[in-house]
Amino acid sequence: MNKFLILALAGALSNAYAADNDKAAFDAAKDKATADYKAAKAQCKTLKGNAEDICIEEAKVARARAEADAVAQHKTGDVKDLRKAREDVAKAEYDLAKEKCDDQTGNAKKACKLDAKAAKDSAIADAKRADPTPTVAERTAAVVDTTRDRTTAATATATDTTRNTTAAAGDVMSDTVITTKVKADLAADPGVKALDVHVETVKGVVMLSGFVPSKAEADKAVQLARGVKGVTDVKSSIQVKK
Repeated sequence: MNKFLILALAGALSNAYAADNDKAAFDAAKDKATADYKAAKAQCKTLKGNAEDICIEEAKVARARAEADAVAQHKTGDVKDLRKAREDVAKAEYDLAKEKCDDQTGNAKKACKLDAKAAKDSAIADAKRADPTPTVAERTAAVVDTTRDRTTAATATATDTTRNTTAAAGDVMSDTVITTKVKADLAADPGVKALDVHVETVKGVVMLSGFVPSKAEADKAVQLARGVKGVTDVKSSIQVKK
């Protein structure tokens, strides 16, 4: 067989193998985003009124961001899909901002919603302007790196998958689930006004902010957050109303 034909066939098979791996990784990442969303949404049911609505929208934002990350990492070069994913994030963040505006009244509420819409329009415009298409040099370098590291990566992936599966069955919790659980505990405690406290979690670190009537309430919020499973640290910027 002609050696050039052999090389061409080998290249085609290599590309097909890489594409399959990318699709599998993308599907796995998207499935995880959906599972995390369902878990977070279920936790939101422990809240009441607008707190529940905000919790659900926060879960949707987390899912949209996770799906956008999956597109960026595993569907490289697919500009259309990446732009749509970024637009979906902007829309989810807008829906969340509108829900938070509902806690306000009168002109403050109107101004809040106008600001939210302006932020969404700006984010969508940025997504449409963005062109993440890699250059020829970048694509060539990526192919070389992928070929060189394929065997090592396959071994490492198998090890990581086993480790991650064991961890998932143990104590590891997603940031979204932690945030939802902290909010639920705050809402259930009569000593804390849950709507006055904003909760955000990054890699197990819970960040609290907002305004409360007393230092005792601020300390209580920190105590409740520290007691949630999966929390590695709590950072509070809660301020006492004067």
